[in-house]
Amino acid sequence: MQAVGKFFRRQRVLILLCRRAARALAALAVAAVIVSLGLAASARAQSPADQSPADRPLMEIGVGDSIMILVYDQPDMAATVYVSDDGTVPVALAGPVHVAGLSPAGAAQAIEKALRDGKYFNDPHVTITIVQGRSQRVSVLGEVASAGRYPIDSKTTVFDLLAQAGGVKDTAASTIFLLRSENGATARYPIDLRIMSNNSKSTTLPLKAGDSILVPKADEFYIYGEVTAPAKYRLEPNMTLVQAIVRAGGVTIRGSRNRVEIKRKGPNGETVVIKGKLDELIQPDDVIRVKESIF
Repeated sequence: MQAVGKFFRRQRVLILLCRRAARALAALAVAAVIVSLGLAASARAQSPADQSPADRPLMEIGVGDSIMILVYDQPDMAATVYVSDDGTVPVALAGPVHVAGLSPAGAAQAIEKALRDGKYFNDPHVTITIVQGRSQRVSVLGEVASAGRYPIDSKTTVFDLLAQAGGVKDTAASTIFLLRSENGATARYPIDLRIMSNNSKSTTLPLKAGDSILVPKADEFYIYGEVTAPAKYRLEPNMTLVQAIVRAGGVTIRGSRNRVEIKRKGPNGETVVIKGKLDELIQPDDVIRVKESIF
């Protein structure tokens, strides 16, 4: 009898352990479901503006765009509409539906949901086509081959836009500017083209609709007198007098590098003449004269 009692006690212990294990597994399953729902809600709550450029759709619908709405097997629902200032489009039966910032596929899903929620169709299939994109454009201004407004998508970079504009001219400055409206003011972001050519982060700078790329004209200096090629030249950053003379082909046999004068604008706009030293930094619009040797 004692052995039978021990057997039943062991069985009760095993049953209790199994029940506790089952409850623990059930709790873990519920927690996993809650976490997955929370992640899904977080992903849905993230707007296209919060996404990185790599995560944003390649083509976004924006205010002012013209789109065509087609509902499969419902020809009466077909319409071409404009995205209004509040980012919505009018949809037959469903009313205004927000589509700004979404891809065409995402906008189609939003309209399908509106039609289902309104119980107008059980399983609608919507197709969206951008007829005319007016919102996603950036202006390219200044020293480029073809200034104008160019379409962009989420993957377009400053380098891509300059290529669309035919590239920069020889007269373009090394530093260009991204102009962007922020808090009612225009912010200027400098971009060094020399660094861009080395595949830096500047080539992947994200662009927004309404931005402008300004390519200013490069600063110049003038050199004449006893140099091989007197002319107007592009001023490079931190260029010295000796570098400017070399740029002009060097001093002729009659000239002297020790007899150089520079005309430049003073702080009050007046013209001043200074004796040029070989390590003198050249300033924009300097006029350099290399004189003849006195010997």
